[in-house]
Amino acid sequence: MKRTLVALGAIALACASFSQSAFAKWPERAVTIIVPWSAGGGTDATARAVAQQLEQRLGQPVNVVNRTGGGGVVGHVAIANAPADGYTLGVVTIEMTMYDAQGIPGATPEDFTLIGRFNADPIAVNVRADAPYNSVEDLIKAVKAHPGDIKASGANRGGLSHLAWAGLLNTLDVNPDASPWIASDGAAPAMQQLAAGAIDVVSTSPAEARSLVEAGEAKTLALVSNERSDAWPDLTTTTEAFNINWSPLPFRGLAAPKGLPDDITKTLSKTLKDITEDPEFHKFMASRGFSVAYQNSADFTKTVMQSREGLVKTMKTLGLAK
Repeated sequence: MKRTLVALGAIALACASFSQSAFAKWPERAVTIIVPWSAGGGTDATARAVAQQLEQRLGQPVNVVNRTGGGGVVGHVAIANAPADGYTLGVVTIEMTMYDAQGIPGATPEDFTLIGRFNADPIAVNVRADAPYNSVEDLIKAVKAHPGDIKASGANRGGLSHLAWAGLLNTLDVNPDASPWIASDGAAPAMQQLAAGAIDVVSTSPAEARSLVEAGEAKTLALVSNERSDAWPDLTTTTEAFNINWSPLPFRGLAAPKGLPDDITKTLSKTLKDITEDPEFHKFMASRGFSVAYQNSADFTKTVMQSREGLVKTMKTLGLAK
């Protein structure tokens, strides 16, 4: 019996040593980052920048895979359902705080290990360059005067882009249905629809509208925000224009499935912090019009939970929550 106990103890010790060794070696192979939004959009661009930096710092390939559909649901669920071993990560956006309220299971904040935030930028109101609106006030007047005529897009129905636009109208005592929402898989296809004249307004970040604005095909009227952006200091805000308080702030953060080992979470959070302090990363983000806004795992988790509380309350007011 004594020999058996000694043998079992040795096996347990060996297993523990092996487990510690296995975790210490992470990553031993390529890492995949799932992006729930389409290629060419802001989330995709920033995800690829983070992936490139992670690859350099972790010493393993980091591959980006776009899993679009359902207004980000498909990709977020794919992240949540992956093995919690550190080899499948994802870039999560604020939309994942709203799925459950819409009756869509499988991608709540509790389904993820939230590693850290690296970006947060306000939504902007964008129109075609030849549109007859020179200010956001002009646009809202047109929506009031021609209900049903001015179509908007930016993401799925019930997503943040929709919520930002519908919430702005609601805050201004305009029925959100006065500007019908056309669902899309993200900012990039929505901006193309805008350029083609299929829609009239795109609710998305100014960074995601930047290429068409610089090409002279679109213009940004205002930020849906309480404060001006350091990245876009010349853009007025809807608070300035209308003296209102409506400021949904989207984020982009690195996440993994629930249950990611603490040591891997800490390693990734620290690595993400280092990335957000890298001058080359700042240079890239500034060149695309994106802010750098790091939060560690604990602070990011707190931000996500607070965002969910406020957005779900607004969704219920707008009739967008079940």
